[in-house]
Amino acid sequence: MAHVVGVLALDGVVPVDLAIPCEVFDRARGADGAPFYEVRVCGEMPDVRARPFGLRVPHGLDALRAVDTLVIPGIDDPTAGVATAALAAIVQAWEAGARIASICSGAFVLAATGLLAGRRATTHWLAAPYLAERYPAIVVDPNALFVDEGRIVTSAGASAGLDMCLHLVRRDLGQAAAARSARLAVAPLDRDGGQAQFIRYEPPRCHASLAPVLEWMRANVDRPLTVAALAARAGMSARTFARRFHEQTGTTPMQWLLLARIRRGQELLESCDASIDQVASASGFAASVTFRSRFRQVTGVSPAAYRARFNAER
Repeated sequence: MAHVVGVLALDGVVPVDLAIPCEVFDRARGADGAPFYEVRVCGEMPDVRARPFGLRVPHGLDALRAVDTLVIPGIDDPTAGVATAALAAIVQAWEAGARIASICSGAFVLAATGLLAGRRATTHWLAAPYLAERYPAIVVDPNALFVDEGRIVTSAGASAGLDMCLHLVRRDLGQAAAARSARLAVAPLDRDGGQAQFIRYEPPRCHASLAPVLEWMRANVDRPLTVAALAARAGMSARTFARRFHEQTGTTPMQWLLLARIRRGQELLESCDASIDQVASASGFAASVTFRSRFRQVTGVSPAAYRARFNAER
């Protein structure tokens, strides 16, 4: 008997998030070459708005009672309320033993059911702070491409949804079947780094008394800066400067400077062919080994890998 995958098409569904599980699961094959999954697109209404076009949904919410896996794609407005009937159908599927997965802002729909409370989860990095604020009982990981909690799996933005679906195929059918699905999708089966590599690391801004000092720091990240020197520039003692800095930015001078230097490194790696040593020096790091280590800690990938992915000239 086929493993039934229900894909929930809510009004305002993100089309690519809807298409990814349909494509990955529909094309997956077992060891005997036969289709392993049966995909059913389900919705509260027969017609669903999907950005610039509409969709005719073949199955109603009642079909979710018989699914083995339920995938919740992202929706355009994660702040909008979700129909009670849809939330109830998700909970019923869970209580019937279904595995539930979300893509991107679909995590907000899943969170509204209460099923994510006390669990780790992720969503698109832009929405992660809002998810954590709105649902404080969820342990939100803004860096992960996907988070596997057993019967509940959440993923970040669209391409991370592909990573997650391939991961589920691997869980169900093994490495070889997942590798075949990845080749059909022209995608890597395993992707190094998390969402961090896609984030532009801007240090906090402020419009209070230290704003001029912060702008000067931003323009001079390549110089050897110390708290004492920055405090003198601000006309304060080092202790007073550190206290005011934390009050106005929420972080320490050195942590702020580290993010500013990583941001400078990102800009240079994206736009020029200077060596990693030269980028390190221009970003304010005395040694390239320190730059490489700090860059990987913050972004999740090495400077060379970041350049290979984001340098427009290359």
